[in-house]
Amino acid sequence: MPIITLTTDFGEKDHFAGAVKGAIYSELDTVRIVDISHSVSPFHITEAAYIIQNAYRSFPEGSIHIIGIDSELNPENTHIAVYLDGHYFLCANNGIISMLASEIKPEKIVEINIHDRITSNFPVLDVFVKVACHLARGGTLEVIGKTISEIKELTGIRPVVNSDSNQIIGNVIYIDNYGNVICNITKNLFDDVGKGRDFSIAARGATFTKIHTHYSDAINFDVPPERREEDGKKLALWNSSNYLELAIYKSNPSTVGSASTLFGLGFRDTITVNFS
Repeated sequence: MPIITLTTDFGEKDHFAGAVKGAIYSELDTVRIVDISHSVSPFHITEAAYIIQNAYRSFPEGSIHIIGIDSELNPENTHIAVYLDGHYFLCANNGIISMLASEIKPEKIVEINIHDRITSNFPVLDVFVKVACHLARGGTLEVIGKTISEIKELTGIRPVVNSDSNQIIGNVIYIDNYGNVICNITKNLFDDVGKGRDFSIAARGATFTKIHTHYSDAINFDVPPERREEDGKKLALWNSSNYLELAIYKSNPSTVGSASTLFGLGFRDTITVNFS
């Protein structure tokens, strides 16, 4: 049974997400629909790219991923269907796929051109649904669009290494539900540049000289619970996606605070790693 996933900035209040699901089932009632997220910040392409990049690998090959972020059709924002790493991605050509394509080369990209057959001002509901159901039935990409070789690049997602290879300058690309801050520095890049050297991570007023693998690694469980430094303890770690993450142990943005609020970090803010 084919799987169609949905990643959008629709939220949970409005009818949009439900309408898309209804349109899919009306077109093809034998599919399974999975919500990845409808809580992407409005029009936040980088946030959506991070979410889909880290979610799609958990699905079986052949899954079809509809990404409804900034998808209104205009001369500078066309619609594309991409076959990459055994999965199909349907979205606007606004850079959202470039984070995935920076690691894995797409096998095929087409610019969707079925719009003249559909009357719509809601592309996720109509165009992307039609294409997703076509693919779920076993259809090919060539039927719904013309092959293209280039996609738009998302700016600001690549960290910079200085000429002396002793510094990486990264940026915040995502803040999760716990207020943890994820930046665009990967463990592979860190290891390639650092080569085992000592380092210091600077993020506004916060500094770190150790990177953990798990949140609880920052806690000394040999110390009795009443004497441990736990709640509010800051830490850096490689998250499950191997991106550098700055966190507060057991954070809660609405009570004890979070890395984002306590360190004063927001989207695109700079995080620097210096090697010595």
